[in-house]
Amino acid sequence: RVMDLMRLGHTIKHILNMSKMYEEVCFEGRLLFTVWRKKVDLKDRIMGLDYGSKTIGVAISDSLGLTAQPFETIERDKENKLRRSLARIAKIVEENNIKEIVVGLPINMNGKSNERVIFTMEFVEKLKKRVNVPIVMQDERLTTVEADEILDESGVKKENRKQFIDMVAAGIILREYMEKKK
Repeated sequence: RVMDLMRLGHTIKHILNMSKMYEEVCFEGRLLFTVWRKKVDLKDRIMGLDYGSKTIGVAISDSLGLTAQPFETIERDKENKLRRSLARIAKIVEENNIKEIVVGLPINMNGKSNERVIFTMEFVEKLKKRVNVPIVMQDERLTTVEADEILDESGVKKENRKQFIDMVAAGIILREYMEKKK
């Protein structure tokens, strides 16, 4: 009877562990404590985009909605060549259970519109046809400057920053949006 209960306990423990409902913290093979956690719904993720003339920086929030993490930079040859870029964004949305997209709006420092705003709005209209999630705009003034400072402080050489700067800027756009929502 005791052995049956022990086996049942082991089976329940194994099922719970596989469903990621708890985690055991051990030291030198001895159980110190068990951390029970609420099951995380990955549908709570948000994507941030930094749209540029030849690149799109992509960032994604963690599944708890606490942090914005740079994800990738999508590159293209020409500004009007968006088919592959839009397909890649749609795939990221699907694979990562994105519920909302935040796109940086490149308004001037004086708050006025410019040519980049028009191109960004055209991009957003095309993106709306590819994804079935809400798309919101977020002021992106100085995000590239802040991204460059972050990369500089992280020790990334100037010649290597190009591959990271847009996704870091997307992370800043997303972070600012998430902070505003709280």
